[in-house]
Amino acid sequence: MKVSGVTLRRRLLIALIIAIVAFISLIVRLAYVQLWKGGEIAERAEDSWRRNIPYMGKRGEIQDRNGVKLAYNVSSPTVWAIPAQVKDREATAEKLSVILGMDKDTLLKQISTKQMIVELKPGGRKMTLQKAEQVRALALPGIVVAEDNKRFYPFGNLAAQVIGITGVDGGLTGVEKRYDSMLKAVRGSVSFLSDARGQQMPNSSDTYTEPKDGLTLQLTIDKQIQASMERELDQAMTALKPDGAIAIAMDPNTGEILGMASRPTYEPGNYQAFPSETYNRNLPIWMTYEPGSTFKIITLAAAIEEKKVNLKHEMFYDPGAIEVGGARLRCWKKGGHGSQTFLQVVENSCNPGFVTLGQRLGKEKLFEYIHNFGFGKKTGIDLYGEENGILFKLNQVGPVELATTAFGQGVSVTPIQQITAVSAAINGGTLYKPHVAKAFINSATGETVQAVQPQAVRQVISEETSKQVREALESVVANGTGGNAFIDGYRVGGKTGTAQKVVNGKYSANEHIVSFIGFAPADDPKVVIYVAVDNPQGIQFGGVVAAPIVRSMMADALEVLEVPKRTGQLNKKYKLGEAPYVTVPNLVGKTVSDIYEDMNMNFNLTSAGSGSTVIRQAPAAGERVPKGSTIRIYLGAGDDTTHSH
Repeated sequence: MKVSGVTLRRRLLIALIIAIVAFISLIVRLAYVQLWKGGEIAERAEDSWRRNIPYMGKRGEIQDRNGVKLAYNVSSPTVWAIPAQVKDREATAEKLSVILGMDKDTLLKQISTKQMIVELKPGGRKMTLQKAEQVRALALPGIVVAEDNKRFYPFGNLAAQVIGITGVDGGLTGVEKRYDSMLKAVRGSVSFLSDARGQQMPNSSDTYTEPKDGLTLQLTIDKQIQASMERELDQAMTALKPDGAIAIAMDPNTGEILGMASRPTYEPGNYQAFPSETYNRNLPIWMTYEPGSTFKIITLAAAIEEKKVNLKHEMFYDPGAIEVGGARLRCWKKGGHGSQTFLQVVENSCNPGFVTLGQRLGKEKLFEYIHNFGFGKKTGIDLYGEENGILFKLNQVGPVELATTAFGQGVSVTPIQQITAVSAAINGGTLYKPHVAKAFINSATGETVQAVQPQAVRQVISEETSKQVREALESVVANGTGGNAFIDGYRVGGKTGTAQKVVNGKYSANEHIVSFIGFAPADDPKVVIYVAVDNPQGIQFGGVVAAPIVRSMMADALEVLEVPKRTGQLNKKYKLGEAPYVTVPNLVGKTVSDIYEDMNMNFNLTSAGSGSTVIRQAPAAGERVPKGSTIRIYLGAGDDTTHSH
């Protein structure tokens, strides 16, 4: 059929219109792609060509309160492979296997992958600088040594439970985990453009994205106090062979932890070599046990606050046991303490006396104070793994439960709860939330980004009650069961504790947790120290085992904190065989004949030098030393006499 000219022209016109519309659409599309989406598409194309070699920033340092570095990062390069650029895979794998200490076939598999870039691990991850230089010296195509770093602990296991450990992705325990987001570095990289074969594109340049270091974490821990505590725990483990030992030192006026340690311990830099429970459990906040007589401080504070006792002017007779609800609760002293003031009840840690105080308070009031002092719930310390402890429910408390709770049996506490509560009892009555973080610092500028402020939880008792508690506990050390914690000139207060361990649901007859909590100076406490020793071999009394440990730790802490000595210290009641402290006389300027004529039998003398007159002495005049100590005198001619002490 013949098509007419009109129809043909119409078809041509339609075809032309369609072609014009298609052309315009193409131009619009090209304009859209070029002008509107061009940047995004170019970026995506560049991303597909770009290869990134990661460079890690440094994880934030962890320092003590004085800026001493406890954990920091050291350079530890990592080897990466760009498989497409590796020319001779067999030879490359063979050469690297020698340096990296890896199996050749494992390496060959890694560098033959179709990934853009691959980390050669484990041997190529976080290597020594020497190995990194050896890899660089090989100059193998497609093998890159990138900057990386790893954690270093200059003091080994010091403060291990507080600091914690890190893994590939960050902190795993301790403050490393708790403050991981603040310590973590932001990764940087060197990137370049490559073609489909992995070769760098000609005329393209590298792009460097600078990594950002994490914040420095300053702890409340004092390195010197921490080291002293750990040394004393090590000595206790050797001498007493216990199952374990715990120590905490706290500033009672802020809740700052000055030291925290436990045994057994581990090395954060080599934690895999230790049992997992050692590095996964921080015993000072995790372990729960019956506190024993250290808990009597809470009963004492409640009784004073509620005006249920007059310590100095009220008498109590202890026959050696007290009958409660059909149960006979014994005093630790066979035959009892007889007639005594309630202050002597505290000094002697007399169970029947504290049962009586608990009865006067009643279960509602006693448990109200126990809860207000923070027992039965977490303190909220800024470390993971804290336990609650266990208290009787009030509806389960009968006469016997009330009585045993009053002297620290039948309740379960953690060491951190114990020291936090006692700090409140002696600091003026304020319960503080304990914490180990003091500040976060920008490592580049030294500027403090965030400071951690003391956090008061509640006022538990009055200042006047707290003063009476301090005085009573100072008397415990001077005249009572805490005598082994006495430090001449520092007015130490404290309380012993000896608690039977619960083994298989029953009280063990021969396994105890012995403890002592001490503070100084008693008139204005600057430090509180709690020590608990789990099942020591031999004698198992807190006053005999734990008090001397606290004494040594306390003496060091007071010196580190530069706490001046006090006047008005209670005179210590010395036991048979103990040497009392006496004041060293001034011997400078005296002749030898004067000294031997006037000298009493308090000291031994040793001399050095020639002459007849004392020109110097050690210890200096006015110092306090145990009776029978040796004074060294330096002799010279009479006209050479000086008064240098």
